[in-house]
Amino acid sequence: GQEEQQLRGGLSAQGLELVLDFINTSCLARLEQEEGGEQEPPLLEELVEAASYLQVTPLLRLLLSQVRLGNCLELHSLAPVYGLQDLQDARLRHPEARPHLLLPSALRQQLRERRMKGTATLLAIGDFMGASSLGLAPCRHLQEETPCSMLRYDEVAQRWLPLASNMPLDLVNVRGYGSAMMDNYLFVVGGYRITSQEISAAHCYNPCINEWCQMASMNQKRSNFKLLAVNGKLYAIGGQSLSNVECYSPEHDWWNFVASMPNPLAEFSACECKGKIYVVGGYTTRDRNMNILQYCPISDSWTNFELCDIHIRKQQMLSVEETIYLVGGCIHELGPNHKSSPSEDMLTVQSYNIATREWLYLKENTSKSGLNLTCTLHNDGIYILSRDITSSTSLEHRIFLKYDIFSDRWESLRRFPAFGQNMLVCSVYLPNMTEL
Repeated sequence: GQEEQQLRGGLSAQGLELVLDFINTSCLARLEQEEGGEQEPPLLEELVEAASYLQVTPLLRLLLSQVRLGNCLELHSLAPVYGLQDLQDARLRHPEARPHLLLPSALRQQLRERRMKGTATLLAIGDFMGASSLGLAPCRHLQEETPCSMLRYDEVAQRWLPLASNMPLDLVNVRGYGSAMMDNYLFVVGGYRITSQEISAAHCYNPCINEWCQMASMNQKRSNFKLLAVNGKLYAIGGQSLSNVECYSPEHDWWNFVASMPNPLAEFSACECKGKIYVVGGYTTRDRNMNILQYCPISDSWTNFELCDIHIRKQQMLSVEETIYLVGGCIHELGPNHKSSPSEDMLTVQSYNIATREWLYLKENTSKSGLNLTCTLHNDGIYILSRDITSSTSLEHRIFLKYDIFSDRWESLRRFPAFGQNMLVCSVYLPNMTEL
């Protein structure tokens, strides 16, 4: 009965469900569909009650300023009951990007699960040139000569399609930025402009509503650094001539410094693995970095985890369970148990197990470049955008590959349909819609 649908605090299950639907979609489609029906008055009151109790200010603002339910009298009568007049002027910094953070922590897990209910989709971001001449339609809302900034991969049709989005103009032509996925939000932070000016700005992309927004900037301008998500926080590690590290708290929308790396590093890579951060390769100001560094967020401390018998720079790193995968890069030194190659620039995959501390040299693809690539974990493999080093053209024609981590095999997918630079590939959950 109705009495059984009351949650702690007196909220109704229907009201809570409507609030969660709004947080996921930024609209009130279900309530509008039922407008004029017999259930409208109780649903509206339950929604306002739940939104007020949970302090979901963007929803209250939407109710008061945008939604036309044909029931203004009821809204006006409900406003003083729940103190909505005081909330109209509330200015939460970025509610559109971080709506879940306005909820009590007990509800965040439920919302996180809802955000992952779409289809896992590969997304590419970058300065793509010649998209229309290579079979891609020009991006909607943009002039034809404007480079397309976002593409999504249709795995059924095996082709890349433009994703219409309002990508911030100040992200165009920014290089050396850090990027990370957290709770199905894509964060793009820092970098440098073509003028070589470093920046500290931070942006967030919400795939559920296909929108970007700006977050608090870092305290430190940085480029060529690593941005990692660990236990619900972001860590910006190092950068050009930097050893310091910043941590971003989504709840407060601020960055604060944490323990610095032992030394500044250049051309290194890092990843999260089992709740800790591992840094491999690159150079110190004096020599090659042969240490695997480990950072523990709980103790806020760095330790030398192990000494390497190989030196890698400019690689990419990903982790699955306790295994770290190192993709590409330049291998300068190889121990007696590793295969050597006459060429530095080749696409290799190696693995390192943090539990057994065992290295495995997995697979190489000598015709593909291991430098300036971008890769992501997606479903059963590592998907890689790289370039063909045998190509005769002066333009960097990107190629699209998959490395299956279970079978240790390469699969060449259809050619990436654009020339481009400054690319990022990631895996996001998009709503189950035929067209965005």
